[in-house]
Amino acid sequence: MCSCLIGILNLKPDKMEEKEKEFAQIVREHKRRIYTVCYMFSKDADEVADLFQEILINMWKGFRSFRGECSVSTWVWRISLNTCINTRKRRKLETIPLDVNINPYEDVDEEGLQVRQLYDRINRLGLIDRSIILMWLENLSYEEIGEILGISIKNVSVKLVRTREKLRQMSIRN
Repeated sequence: MCSCLIGILNLKPDKMEEKEKEFAQIVREHKRRIYTVCYMFSKDADEVADLFQEILINMWKGFRSFRGECSVSTWVWRISLNTCINTRKRRKLETIPLDVNINPYEDVDEEGLQVRQLYDRINRLGLIDRSIILMWLENLSYEEIGEILGISIKNVSVKLVRTREKLRQMSIRN
């Protein structure tokens, strides 16, 4: 996280301007959601931290101009998704995975294995499909998903049906 944002989050409330307090509160309330989006776009902890920082910077840049035409939650989703999508498009870097024989996330039960398989399938989806399924799994309504992505509720419904079918087909092939 960049030092300017760490400073804002760690300052005592009486030393912050009202907008800074408000921003810090939004970050605290939506931190889990932001990290969820970051982890859907990368498994690498360093890249997740970079994405999180990039999202906070973009939120801060847009915070003073936020007019409240949508909910704060929708605004956070939109910035998080757009930042991750744009960063992914911008980077397009080839990474070489480090092969270590220790997996701290190794699944030891059937349910854990199924969750891991679903996560792997979701990561094979395109960016928009991945975003839609992520928001659906977070129990956002079709209306909220449409508002965040700038598409109609009907389009959300169609994309979800197609995306779930893609995931089903992936599970049949495995």
